[in-house]
Amino acid sequence: MSRPDLTDDAKIAEYRAELRAVGRNQRLAGFALVILGAIAVWSASFAGAAAQMVQWAGYAALAVGWALMLAAIFLRTRYHRHRMRETN
Repeated sequence: MSRPDLTDDAKIAEYRAELRAVGRNQRLAGFALVILGAIAVWSASFAGAAAQMVQWAGYAALAVGWALMLAAIFLRTRYHRHRMRETN
C-alpha cells in the first residue's frame, strides 16, 4: 500500500473519505448498541418483574457497543499508520 498523495484539497478530501469508510460497520453497530443499551437501562424501571434482566441486558449492550466503537477507532488508526508508512 502506498502513501496517499496529499498535495491538494481534493486529494485530502478523498483520503478523509477513505478513512471514514474504514471500520464504518463496526462504528455504526457500536453506536446502535450504545443507544439501545441506554434506552434499556433507562426503561428498566418500567419493566416490572423483568427490570433486573432488562437492566443487565442494557449494560451488556453498552459494553459491547463501546467495545465495537473502540475497535473501529483502532482499525482506523492502524490503517492510517499503514498508509502513511513509507515503503520502498
